[in-house]
Order: sequence, then C-alpha cells, then structure tokens
Amino acid sequence: MKRTVSFIVTALGVLLLSACASQPNSEQALEEARIKFQKVKEDSNVLRSAPKDVIRAGESLARADRLSSYWGSGEDVAHYAYLSQRYSEIAVQHGELVMNQERAARLELERERLQLALREAKLLSVQQQGKWLEEQMVNLAATETERGLVMTLGDVLFDTGRAELKASANRTVLKLVQFLQLNPRRVVRIEGYTDSSGDKQENLELSRARAQTVADVLTDLGIDTKRIQVEGYGEQYPVAENASSRGRAQNRRVEIVFSDEKGQLGPSR
Repeated sequence: MKRTVSFIVTALGVLLLSACASQPNSEQALEEARIKFQKVKEDSNVLRSAPKDVIRAGESLARADRLSSYWGSGEDVAHYAYLSQRYSEIAVQHGELVMNQERAARLELERERLQLALREAKLLSVQQQGKWLEEQMVNLAATETERGLVMTLGDVLFDTGRAELKASANRTVLKLVQFLQLNPRRVVRIEGYTDSSGDKQENLELSRARAQTVADVLTDLGIDTKRIQVEGYGEQYPVAENASSRGRAQNRRVEIVFSDEKGQLGPSR
C-alpha cells in the first residue's frame, strides 16, 4: 500500500513538473500567435485576399486561448497557437501573391495602352513628330549638364519603397520612347537615386531597381537594350538636404541622361 501511494505521488510530481516546464513554451507560442494574428487582422489587403485563412487563424487562436485557462493543457495550447501562426503566415503569403498578380495585370494593361498610343502617334508625319517631341523635351524640364541633357523623373512616379512605376508615369515614358524612336542614334543612361533614410545597401538596391524598371518599360516598348545603360547610386549625389521631407523627396529620383546626336554619352558619375 505504501509503495502504491509512493508511486502515485511520484507520478503526480512528474506530471506537475512537465506541466510547469511546458507552460512557458505554450505561453510564448500563444503570445506570438496573438501578435501575428493582430497584424493580419489589421492588413486590409490580407483580409481582402485571404479571408478564409484569417478566419482559421482567429479560430485556432481562440481555441488556444480557451485551453490556456485549463491546467495541464500546455501541449494543446502550443498546438493550436502553432496552427494560428501558420494560418496567419499563409494569409500573408496569399495576400502578397494576389497583390503581385494584380500588379502584374495592371502593368500589362498599361503597357498595352502605351503601345496603342505609340501606334497612333506613328500616324503623324515624322516632321510633325520631331517638332512636337523637341517641344516636349523642353516641357519635361530636361536640363543641359556636363553629363549631357538630363531629364528627372520624380519620386511621385513610384510608390514609397517600391520599384514599380505608377500609372501616372505613362505619359512621361511615352514621350521618352517616342523621342528615342525618332532619334535612333541617341542612347540613354538611366540613373536611380534615393534619400538617406534607411539602410544604405537597401537604398542602393532600390535605386538600381527603379532605374531598371524604367529601362524594362523602354525595352518592352521597342527600344533596343543596347541603347540603354542602367546605374544605381543609392543615397549618393543628393540634390537637396535630407533634413526635410521636401528635400528627401527631391533626392528620391530617376535621371535620364541623353547622349548627343552621334550616340556619345557624357561622363558618368
């Protein structure tokens, strides 16, 4: 009898120690699940793109919360907290996939519109086009520098922190393509710049990605890649102080440097 009582006491002690050991892990898992679910719940894009995954994440989290109030259910809490985290992660991934698909569809539609506009523009005589485009180059605020004629595409043509061109850039890009079509010996160097906010290496990569985006649109619309150079300078060569939001906006830019009529580009940075 004494041995039986001793065995029961020992077994209860082991169970109690196991429960105490698993409790911190289950609490940590539950807290991480709450944080992830809160993020997806507040993201309108994720809610729109992956509502079922968000619901599953919420249901799993609610079950983990209920189980956390029962003694000895640490493993079950951790299990449902894990499920909630995974559903939240899946919802985010699904949301990003849908956004990328929508962005690609919009980009394709804009490219089709640009190509249509180019075909319509070819109905004009070469002389009319040439005169009109020269006037447009002036209107685009192209500036004569030691590097050549430079046209600046401002930060408003890109979403913050992203490299995709916004639809508002189409008119500018169209004029640039038409000018290059009518001046087949000219080449361009496309240079990307950022402000000094954030990580220097990330800024360098973003500046080159934005310049490459402009180059890709030009080639998609028929400009030979041999006529295009791409450079990214990150936060180097600011044109304004980074201390103000207005100055930082001026520094976030893409510059198009034109060669002369013989195809000779001025010196690079």
